[in-house]
Amino acid sequence: MTEIRGRRALITGAASGIGRLLAAELGAAGASLVLWDIDAEGLGDAQAELRGAGCDVEICVCDLTRREAIEEAAAETLQKAGPVDILVNNAGIVAGKNLLDISPAEIERTFQVNTLALFWTARAFLPGMLARDCGHVVTVASAAGLAGTSKLTDYCSSKFAAVGFDESLRVELKRMKSKVVTTVVCPFYTNTGMFDGVRTRFPWLLPILKPDSVVRRIVGAIRKDRRRLIMPWFVYTCWPSRLLPVSWFDTLMAFFGVSHSMDEFRGRE
Repeated sequence: MTEIRGRRALITGAASGIGRLLAAELGAAGASLVLWDIDAEGLGDAQAELRGAGCDVEICVCDLTRREAIEEAAAETLQKAGPVDILVNNAGIVAGKNLLDISPAEIERTFQVNTLALFWTARAFLPGMLARDCGHVVTVASAAGLAGTSKLTDYCSSKFAAVGFDESLRVELKRMKSKVVTTVVCPFYTNTGMFDGVRTRFPWLLPILKPDSVVRRIVGAIRKDRRRLIMPWFVYTCWPSRLLPVSWFDTLMAFFGVSHSMDEFRGRE
């Protein structure tokens, strides 16, 4: 199991949403926190709130679309805060547009934040974990990394890549006989504002998830060294459904409302 108390946890995208709630939960569990985000004001508010709750918190404004910025932030973190024991790659963005309506810049930004940043943060902090033969890399992917849907071509593609990143890294670490652990998290739509307007046809099967519940389950998965956390359970049906002919699979996705879930998407204002 991963011990949280006394460990240092770095969370990307920590100024709001799941990242900020994760910081509070990990801090309450006794972790020292390092929070990264591009939102300087939000980071400052999070730091003040968490310090008021008795947490040890450092912050770093970082533009995850730039590899050089990530490398600089990592060097600053290692110098000021020290080694990172738990790396939570949480930051993510979504455009919510059909492929031909997304600008090239938006597509590139989605992959820079949702996918490429995983590589740059892991490359920065994994060597220290390997040297200590201890650590935990958490990739917050998405159910959208298991099944594609309309108006999410960039997002789904980036999250499919995130799932593949975790799987490949897990195998690499096992072959190295390392004790560093990886966990991939694949939640359905979560009510943080990022996906405002999305709809689900059968809430009892595919509910819009509550952030507090998602965060508690993520922290529980970290503690128990769970390799994979998927929410809700119905998302697991993606794998056996893949054995069906493509037309049947698409019909099922349409029937359960997944294919139309983004029709009224607004996103965070």
